[in-house]
Amino acid sequence: MKIDFAPRDVPLDRRLQTAAVLQWVYSFLGLAVTCILLFFYLLFTRYWLISVLYAVWWFIDYDTPSRGGRKVPYLCGLKVWDYMRDYFPIKLVKTADLDPRNNYVLGFHPHGVLVAGAFSNFCTQATGFTQLFPGLQSYLLMLPLWFRAPFFRDYIMLAGLIPSDKESASYLLRQRGGGNAVVIAVGGAPEALDAHPGTYNILLANKKGFIKIAMEHGAHLVPIFSFGENEVFDQVENQRGTWLRWIQERLQGIMGISLPLFHARGVFQYSFGLMPYRKPINTVVGRPIRVEKNENPTVEELDALHQLYMDELSILFDEHKGNYGVDEDTHLNFV
Repeated sequence: MKIDFAPRDVPLDRRLQTAAVLQWVYSFLGLAVTCILLFFYLLFTRYWLISVLYAVWWFIDYDTPSRGGRKVPYLCGLKVWDYMRDYFPIKLVKTADLDPRNNYVLGFHPHGVLVAGAFSNFCTQATGFTQLFPGLQSYLLMLPLWFRAPFFRDYIMLAGLIPSDKESASYLLRQRGGGNAVVIAVGGAPEALDAHPGTYNILLANKKGFIKIAMEHGAHLVPIFSFGENEVFDQVENQRGTWLRWIQERLQGIMGISLPLFHARGVFQYSFGLMPYRKPINTVVGRPIRVEKNENPTVEELDALHQLYMDELSILFDEHKGNYGVDEDTHLNFV
C-alpha cells in the first residue's frame, strides 16, 4: 500500500489543529486506561500516598457526577478547543430560540464513532453555544462506566460530562429556574456500529427513556441533527446479520460499550490511522417541542410524544440536508 505522507511545509495552524484533535482522540480512547494503570502503579511506589488520598477523595466525592458534575467554564473556553473546531471544521447552527427559564432535553443524532460534534458543541465554547443560547448551561451524558476510572472521572466532569443514567439527568432537570440543557446521544454506543459514511440510520424507534424523563420533569425536547458526524471515520463493513456485527453486539451487551472497527488517517500521513478526516460537521439545533409536566404518563401519551419527536427530527433533517450535501431523495431510517 502506498503511503500518502503529509507535506513538510504544513502551516503552523494546521499542525496545532492536528495536535488538538490528537489529544482529544487519546483522551477518548486511551486516557481512562492510562489513569487506571497510574492509580495502581503509584500504590507500589514511594508515591503510594497519592493514590490513597485520591481513594479517600473519591469516596467523599462519589455522588458528584450524578449531581451536576463540576463543569469549569474557563477550561471549556481554552484555545485548544478552537483548534479542534477548525480541524474539521465544526459549526453549531441555531434554528430557534431556547427560553433559559426552561430546562431542556436535547436529543443528539447520529452518535457517530466518537461523537466529535457533540463534544465540541456542548462541552466546549468553541462553537459559541452560550452566545447562541444565552442563559443555558449544557451537560453531555456519557456512559457511567467512564466515571469509575480514577482521575479520569474528574477530568471529564470539568467539561460538563455527566453519567447517562436517569438519576444524573433528573437532578439537573428538576432544578427550578431552568437554564439546564441535558444533551443525550440517543442512539448511544449501539448506534456507533452503524456510523458509516453516507448512512442515515438512527437508533430511535424503541428509544423512549429520554422522552419519559422529559415528561416527568416538564423539560422541553429539542431534536438535533449533526450533518457530517458519520463522515469523519471509515468503519469495517459490519452489516446486521454478519458474524462481525454479531460479535460486536454481544461484546456491547457484556461491556456496555461498542467496539466499532474504525479507521481514517494518521498524524503525519493520510493513508491510515485513528485520526478523523478533515470533513465538516454541521450540528443543527431544531425547534423546541413543548412538554407539559406529567409524572405518570400513560403508554399512549408516551408513544404520542415519541412519534412527534421523530416527526420533528425528520422535518429538521429534510429542511437542512440540501445545505450540507445530502441528496434530496435521502431520508432518515429509524431502527
